[in-house]
Amino acid sequence: MMLMLIVAEKIHDGSLKLTDQVTTSRKAAEIGGSQVYLKEGETFSLDDMIKAIVVHSANDASEAVAEYIGGSTDAFVIMMNQKASALGMKDSHYYSVHGLPPAVGEHADVASAYDQALLARELVKYPDVLRWSSIDTAPFRGGSFVLRNTNHMVRTYQGCDGLKTGFYDKAGFNVVATARRSDLRLIAVVLGTPHKLTNFKVASELLSQGFLNYQIRSVAKKGTPVTQTVAVNGGEANLLKPVWGADAGVFIKRGDAKTDLKVDYNLPPSIDAPIKAGQQIGTANVIAGGKTVATVALLAPANIPKETSIIKRLLGRL
Repeated sequence: MMLMLIVAEKIHDGSLKLTDQVTTSRKAAEIGGSQVYLKEGETFSLDDMIKAIVVHSANDASEAVAEYIGGSTDAFVIMMNQKASALGMKDSHYYSVHGLPPAVGEHADVASAYDQALLARELVKYPDVLRWSSIDTAPFRGGSFVLRNTNHMVRTYQGCDGLKTGFYDKAGFNVVATARRSDLRLIAVVLGTPHKLTNFKVASELLSQGFLNYQIRSVAKKGTPVTQTVAVNGGEANLLKPVWGADAGVFIKRGDAKTDLKVDYNLPPSIDAPIKAGQQIGTANVIAGGKTVATVALLAPANIPKETSIIKRLLGRL
């Protein structure tokens, strides 16, 4: 999952492209466990490699991608631990890029359920991740090999579109699952079940309890205007009404009508032209029960160029 996050972030910032070609090293070709049987020198697009990792839990593809990005797996492991620290994953430490059982003298990767939930929360922000993790089956190597999602819940649980499974004897059967129904997305983490499929059963029960008992109370929809206006200095328009930059909502227990909701707007009294559509003008704090539960950017709804009419400028000064 951490490899998935690092790849998704680098695709988002443009430092990686899905069309990048990743070549398999001898070390990657020799990795055991779940794999797509990569051969030394064999090359696939980053998109195909990541599908093999996310859908089929391919350890050989994980090794190849980590080497491509970090230059070596050791360097990539450092990147993984740095990201874990930045996310506040205090109970996790990575020693490998694939999570296989450690060899004699090596350390096992460690993680807590809470840390995996933090990681999952970051992952679901990236559409590419959910595109990969929601795949049921996909062709690989020209269709001679079929990737089948190890996360059975994408086939059996309504709204499930990810995220990842994991297993080896000592660690047991594990799943980090996410599902979305209407405006509500939930994440369930189940680690260390002794029997196959028990992890999916427990995760399904946790998600079902969440959807049954909780909801998102909508505060505002992306693109809708706020009630406040901001003066525009030297522009073709004198005022603008910012719009919400994202959906805003509050996670509450179903039937809890007593939750006190309010919005505090942080907007300047005026702003200088020119202004570009989508430019951030300020923020809105959504407050529930006296606590800020979300901060959303407020954006300019349209371009406002500088005022060009000399007469208007003179009249404005009178």
